[in-house]
Amino acid sequence: MDWMTPLLSWYHENARDLPWRRTRDGYAVWISEIMLQQTRVAAVIPYYERFLGELPDVTALATVEDDRLHKLWEGLGYYSRARNLKKAAGEIVSRFGGSMPRRYDELLTLSGIGEYTAGAIASIAFGEAVPAVDGNVLRVYARLFGVARDIRDPAFKKEVRAFLLPLVPKDQPGVFNAALMELGATVCLPNGQPKCAECPVRSDCVAYRENRTAELPVLSAKKARRTERKTVFALTIEGQLVGFRRPDSGLLAGLWQLPETDGELTDVECAFWLGEHGIAPVGELRFYERKHIFTHIEWHMRVCAAEVSAKTLPEGWRLLDESHALPTAYRVCL
Repeated sequence: MDWMTPLLSWYHENARDLPWRRTRDGYAVWISEIMLQQTRVAAVIPYYERFLGELPDVTALATVEDDRLHKLWEGLGYYSRARNLKKAAGEIVSRFGGSMPRRYDELLTLSGIGEYTAGAIASIAFGEAVPAVDGNVLRVYARLFGVARDIRDPAFKKEVRAFLLPLVPKDQPGVFNAALMELGATVCLPNGQPKCAECPVRSDCVAYRENRTAELPVLSAKKARRTERKTVFALTIEGQLVGFRRPDSGLLAGLWQLPETDGELTDVECAFWLGEHGIAPVGELRFYERKHIFTHIEWHMRVCAAEVSAKTLPEGWRLLDESHALPTAYRVCL
């Protein structure tokens, strides 16, 4: 294909210098790919370096304490990614002797690894000629070939993968996949704002030629987020936060949280709620509003903050310190 040669040349000259591009270690590539899901590159870099510094291999990840794993992940969000990483590490230890599986079909059997991630690891780390199709690649494909299909449709993604599979060069599959992703991430940008003047394949691009870059790709509407309203209690005892662990399933499973209750309580109701739990404010209660957005949910929170005293904390409650991972949804309440 005519567009492949200029794409690869462009990538060799313009690829960003990122830490995970300096290695072909399958474990390191895997960690980077999971962290990069729905997270900006600049935000990932310090997490990636800190994570590998403390958990340098599969065995270390498989045996790390959950609280420590969550603390290393704190602030990245989508904590199910971290839980699946540890689960998959255990699977690698038990089924593959602690060594990263090298083949696409083997990688697909691991928890939290789908077609894209398996393709990225297999091609970048182990040289298997398989595509890695993410949102960037789908956008490039739709514009390059002028395809007005919903790129959120799983059937479309399947077709793009089938199209690319025979094209992946056997001598540099990882470079080919990285080049397509890099083009989408840095040049063929979303929301009708591509940098066509910098694009190495614009002469072959149907959307550029037909002035359709603003209308492509086609994106179906996302499902509307539901709103949940709650009251969150940002309580401290001698300056130390009070909280408890969330259930082991569901949203933010197994992480630490601040006390909360459904609905927005009034000032009087908040004081009554504290009394019911055996907690007495030291000084005035402070109130303010916060919001946190998850993928499918918005939390609208009325925060009640106070220094408090308690003879005994309710069952399961404890004083939190820096070893406890507190999700951003609660950190915004502090």
